[in-house]
Amino acid sequence: MKTRQVTLFSGHSFTVPQGIQRIDTRATHGWQVRYHGTKFFADGSPDGSGAAKSLAAATRELLHRIATLPAPVVLQKGPSANKTSDLPPGISGPIMVPPRRRSGTPSAVLSVLLPRFGREPRIKSIYIGTERTYSAQRFEDALAKAIEMRTEVIRKYEDQATRTKRKEALALKASLREARKAVAA
Repeated sequence: MKTRQVTLFSGHSFTVPQGIQRIDTRATHGWQVRYHGTKFFADGSPDGSGAAKSLAAATRELLHRIATLPAPVVLQKGPSANKTSDLPPGISGPIMVPPRRRSGTPSAVLSVLLPRFGREPRIKSIYIGTERTYSAQRFEDALAKAIEMRTEVIRKYEDQATRTKRKEALALKASLREARKAVAA
């Protein structure tokens, strides 16, 4: 899990994991967990001396949320405001494509964007039919197949994102444990 160094106005320096932000205003001093909502952990004193305890509590909360909640993903859930069709996000069409064989007849397809966690997305074409064979029923069948395909890929994407986030959290937990051992020794 990514971490960064944060130095407070009091001079204390902390290694802070991604998902925790420092809040320092005139009246508010503490750490805020930002993972599936927010939760604030106050320092308890304006001089920053309670920052270590509140950061430890915020880190415990972050690790608990990572262990129990799915990873937040940034995949689009609804159609764009400027999308002119009623198709779900990630599905476009019907698109007329040039002929592939000697028949010389163009065909209609639906284009499906399939996200892949940590890799470039893949675009898959779902065949509907040619000018002669195209029908509303064939379009509906192709759309159902496209929706099913995209739903399954998104489920896998979210599962992999959650597994990766939890693996990072375990590594963070281990590094925090090692840091405590080093301080105790």
